[in-house]
Amino acid sequence: MSKYPQTYADWQADPAAFWANAAKAIDWFTPPTSTFNSDKGAYGRWFDGATCNTCYNCVDRHVEAGHGDRAAVIYDSPVTGTAKTYSYAQTKDEVSALASVLRGLGVTKGDRVIIYMPMVPEAIFAMLACARLGAIHSVVFGGFAARELATRIDDAAPKAIISASCGIEPNRVIAYKPLLDEAIEIASAKPDHCVILQRDTQTCELIEGRDVDYAQSVQSAIAAGEGTECVPVETTDPLYILYTSGTTGQPKGVVRDNGGHMVALRWSMEYHYDIKPGETFWAASDVGWVVGHSYICYGPLLNGSATVVFEGKPVGTPDAGAFWRVIQDHKVAAMFTAPTALRAIKKVDPSGLLIQDYDLSNFRTLFLAGERSDPATIEWAQEKLDRLVIDHWWQTETGWAMSGNPVGLGAFPIKLGSPGKPMPGYDIRVLDDEGNPVEAGTLGNIVCKLPLPPSGFPTLWNAEERFRSSYMEEFPGYYATSDAGMIDEDGYVFIMARTDDIINVAGHRLSTGAMEEVISGHEDIAECAVVGAADALKGQMPLGFFVVNDGVDRDPADLEKELVQLVRAKIGAVAAFKLAVPVKRLPKTRSGKVLRGTMQKIANGETYKIPAAIDDTMILTEIHEALGARNLIGKPND
Repeated sequence: MSKYPQTYADWQADPAAFWANAAKAIDWFTPPTSTFNSDKGAYGRWFDGATCNTCYNCVDRHVEAGHGDRAAVIYDSPVTGTAKTYSYAQTKDEVSALASVLRGLGVTKGDRVIIYMPMVPEAIFAMLACARLGAIHSVVFGGFAARELATRIDDAAPKAIISASCGIEPNRVIAYKPLLDEAIEIASAKPDHCVILQRDTQTCELIEGRDVDYAQSVQSAIAAGEGTECVPVETTDPLYILYTSGTTGQPKGVVRDNGGHMVALRWSMEYHYDIKPGETFWAASDVGWVVGHSYICYGPLLNGSATVVFEGKPVGTPDAGAFWRVIQDHKVAAMFTAPTALRAIKKVDPSGLLIQDYDLSNFRTLFLAGERSDPATIEWAQEKLDRLVIDHWWQTETGWAMSGNPVGLGAFPIKLGSPGKPMPGYDIRVLDDEGNPVEAGTLGNIVCKLPLPPSGFPTLWNAEERFRSSYMEEFPGYYATSDAGMIDEDGYVFIMARTDDIINVAGHRLSTGAMEEVISGHEDIAECAVVGAADALKGQMPLGFFVVNDGVDRDPADLEKELVQLVRAKIGAVAAFKLAVPVKRLPKTRSGKVLRGTMQKIANGETYKIPAAIDDTMILTEIHEALGARNLIGKPND
């Protein structure tokens, strides 16, 4: 029997007592004066009055407890043929030395440091070194365009930037230094210094007086025994800023605090992910996204576990067995990835034959999040892996799972298509556009009753008014998630689409996610997307895009007919689904989110800006050509 019902009830009965008990797993320099201060901030602040240090809790306390030899950071890079494990003691040496270098460059408590790095251990060390000093880091995905990086430099006004000479993709090398130099030239705010990790694959020229060689300076500090203490900070002080957008207008800098963040992540590692100290947890993401912050860097290390830093792809480094090889080699107990990654693997290896080549005996659970997990993908993973496959849902703004299936409390029955039930701390509701509750099973706006639990963002960086208007004002008393979905009679949450992806067809509100679920269930389909294309008669009409599995040789027209019939049979004529266009690939961000909004603008013949986080801009050209060949741009149903 799962302990979830009782645990959730305990939180509901006394939220402060629940989180005060969870906070015992964290080492505080001085304890909180209150578990929750309702008079502070937009909706209150957690663990007010305490002092702490996140780096101390991630690194030093484990070394002091005698676990210095335990694995902390496991680096696996198929693109460079490198594998290296850093113990907690070695991680402390690296982080403390880097913090000393940063301090020598003038970085102190409260200063901002931008981290613009590939997936290398030094990216984790950089985050921890900032936390050690009480500085506020802002990680920007390595390879972001110079202008996008410049907007973040201007917003954060960093004292220093930590970067690398290049990033390495399966088929290309991306020179970071020219992008960084251009961004600094564009930006009004100028960093005093840049610390540059020179990579053997491609080095770069350093600017005298501004740029510092990462490896030389850190190794000199280690050799000289130079390190730093863990600087005490207020629990409500910012740990980091993470920008969530920037494709149009000013990016939103989500602020994460120190104390509440630690309490929530430590709780989630034990009770949601069921990971014990000394075990290996792998989040196959990037440090540039919130998953990388929460579950590559901070969560596993707070828990005393090992974390995997993977510089590779689910396919192509070298094949669709890459994930299973990493799980085998590093004895991964649980993995967290995006459904998109699984769909990529399934497309290339639909029978899962490569799974059989690896020993997965230590592997217990696969967790999915980031994109909606369609039932077909989950069923495929369940069958081929013969493991527990858990979907869960959360956002950059929350930092950890809003709904899920807490394996550490004993998993409850899985419902395909649902990312589980609300986690302790989250009172999730579904409201109509006027703010009224809707009946169970009815599509509406997913909101969360305030206050948000520990780790929930307290504000946006230098944008309190925007924070309130974007998240708090549409439904007073609630955090607006901008997701649409429903909660069924058993309390399971279903996230169907972003509210922007709910389309209105002749007055009927329809979920594109529900249509995608039907299409992805077809045995020949690897992945799909549905957008709302403008229609003069009905307002909007659904327009589907589909990618077939490798090895499928079918007439696309026949497949389109089958998909149209499937949607009609499963959802009904009300869906008005008539068009499904075959494409080679779907445009995605580097974290695996499908860029439906951009596809919609192409279909409508609208101008659009290339998203900063897009993985491959050529895919947009492919989408344009596929629609143009069908004469569908600007007139989807003529």
